[in-house]
Amino acid sequence: MIILVINCGSSSIKYQLLDMKSNDVYSLMAKGIVEKIGLPTSRIQHTPTGKDKVVKDLPIPDHKEGMRIVLGALVDKENGVLDSFDDIDAVGHRIVQGADFFSSSAVVDDDVMKKIEYCCDFAPLHNPAHLLGIKACQEVLPGVPEVVTFDTAFHQTMPSYAYMYGLPYEYYEKYHIRRYGAHGTSHQFVAKKGCKMLGLDIDNSKLITCHIGNGSSITAIVNGKSVDTSMGLTPLEGLIMGTRCGNLDPNAILYIMKKEGKTPDEMYNLVNKQSGFQGVSGVSSDARELDELANNGDAKAKLVFKMLTHQMIKYIGGYIAEMNGVDAIIFTGGIGEHNSRLRRRVCENFSYLGLKFDYEANTAWGVDTIISMPDSKVKVALVTTDEELVIAQDTMRLVQNMEE
Repeated sequence: MIILVINCGSSSIKYQLLDMKSNDVYSLMAKGIVEKIGLPTSRIQHTPTGKDKVVKDLPIPDHKEGMRIVLGALVDKENGVLDSFDDIDAVGHRIVQGADFFSSSAVVDDDVMKKIEYCCDFAPLHNPAHLLGIKACQEVLPGVPEVVTFDTAFHQTMPSYAYMYGLPYEYYEKYHIRRYGAHGTSHQFVAKKGCKMLGLDIDNSKLITCHIGNGSSITAIVNGKSVDTSMGLTPLEGLIMGTRCGNLDPNAILYIMKKEGKTPDEMYNLVNKQSGFQGVSGVSSDARELDELANNGDAKAKLVFKMLTHQMIKYIGGYIAEMNGVDAIIFTGGIGEHNSRLRRRVCENFSYLGLKFDYEANTAWGVDTIISMPDSKVKVALVTTDEELVIAQDTMRLVQNMEE
């Protein structure tokens, strides 16, 4: 079964085309990313398996056009891997927010689309983009079944005392206001993969998974199930991120609104799109650029990483207390997989638990690596995530069930 996996971000479209023979037997046909959608510097990077990467800079005003460009790349005479769109058997989509409507993946129908749209207020940077991706595929690939996999589904095992806010209960009943988390597909994947690497039984384990990237979240996992996570009703809560502020006193928002005369929509833009790394540094939301600036002595860039490290330590420490211990800490995501200094600074704070850090192994860059010493009481690993594989597996299962 040939499955196209689409992962629409707020300004990007990651994609993989996989030939799925079974859950564990598959081959990658092509992968790529459309970046900086809506900006003057938009581009597509398309890599057919066994061929060189193709990079093209071109105007990509929105996700609909981005999807057309992705599909065009897959059937391109020179660099494509398909004869026609008819070769695609199914499409799987990553969806950030499914609220408490979904505890597992689902086949796309009108009801599913309405619920994803309802959740747009909970993931305003992502769900609208996901809907555009689904609709674009429906236009270009009519009749091809589509499946959605939700970042929030994995976190539906959280107990109510972990997901409820201290607001009047009526707002939970009326508007579904509660903690939902995000990155669940990634947290679930790296937890299973990390346990295999470390020789742990996931059904008898206490794990903390750190998905650190432009968007970041940390999750406490007991016996394979999420029990707490740092993101909240929306992906805004928790750690400082690329353009999101993370945790702050809600009264700070009201104070700025009064002082600056800002509307709710303007404040939404401020805390979601103008804050975080971008807001503190005043230069960039890209951790790679800020890391280079920090290495050259830029004080605000250094502050960004000190804030991120400090907040990660607080969350990890809190989750260790919540779970009454931890067997392993796992780093993943764009920053988590590629920033050795961040991993070192975080882990050095847990030596009191018997965590013995392997400084030499920690030089690894984007490769599955155990970065704790063999006699460390707390294991640490860098685990590369593959959300697209999980989505393809779920898509294959659901589509096969439809056909039976």
